[in-house]
Amino acid sequence: MHPKIGYLLPTREQIMEGRPHTGPLVALAEQAEALSYDSIWVGDSLLARPRHDPLTLLAGVATRTRRVQLGTAVLLPALRNPVVLAQQIATLDQLSEGRVVLGVGIGLDLPNVHAEFAAAGVPFERRVGRMIEGLRLCRALWTGEPVEWNGRWLVQNGTLAPTPWRKGGPPIWVGGTERPSRIRAGRLYDGWMPISPSPEDWAQQWTDVEAGARDAGRDPTTLSGAMYLTLSVDDDPTRADGRLNEFLAHYYGQPGPRIRSWQACYAGTDSGIAAILANYAKAGVAHFVLRFVGEHERHLKAIAAARARLGW
Repeated sequence: MHPKIGYLLPTREQIMEGRPHTGPLVALAEQAEALSYDSIWVGDSLLARPRHDPLTLLAGVATRTRRVQLGTAVLLPALRNPVVLAQQIATLDQLSEGRVVLGVGIGLDLPNVHAEFAAAGVPFERRVGRMIEGLRLCRALWTGEPVEWNGRWLVQNGTLAPTPWRKGGPPIWVGGTERPSRIRAGRLYDGWMPISPSPEDWAQQWTDVEAGARDAGRDPTTLSGAMYLTLSVDDDPTRADGRLNEFLAHYYGQPGPRIRSWQACYAGTDSGIAAILANYAKAGVAHFVLRFVGEHERHLKAIAAARARLGW
């Protein structure tokens, strides 16, 4: 089976440029579906990197698309009450008729992310436990059966309705390249979506996901292996490289080359796209989530052309 190709909407970028309107974002999602992309993704942040609320925006995209999967790359569930989150996701999955993929993460260990958690009233150092328990509670509520829960949250004979379109709720993919995240993905969730800087790194790290699954008595072949990749395409490779460095520095507040040392990126001409996708696919990647550096219409078409050359 050929890898699937997903597209990350530029919610953060448009906010940074002073263009908060959602109409152009939905139009980009429609264009991606018309070009046979398999999924549309939205990032998440409250204050650290302000952007549109991902679940609300994906609800809008759901009403204007019919086929593509709709995912979060990635949602920070520790910032949210899981009872409220379970209802929101169930409604979105119903609205999209079972097209939701819930990508989740714990957040980067950076000062602005610490401040974001503090503003939400969530201790940053407890975010992993909150995420794990919160997602367990979501899954319990998604059964539609009465739930009794006495942990970080108290639920007394609580029943959620509607439940998600898909029985048991949408698949949960975990982001993160650190070993605990990889083991966690295999033990508890349905997929892994890292930013591994090379195909070789991805393949090596995937063995930890598989090991985590086997240790938990799960079949590793049932898990989805994804990849989050940033692309800067231009006829001039030097210009593409400069744009990528500028984009990353503006986005993260750190030098572009530093970000590229740990985060997968490509800067170059259209002709090189197919090779980098093929190399990750050979490593085992089954689903790409692609973030573009500007000129989104051009990038969308360039990836579609590269896909055609690959026969995907």
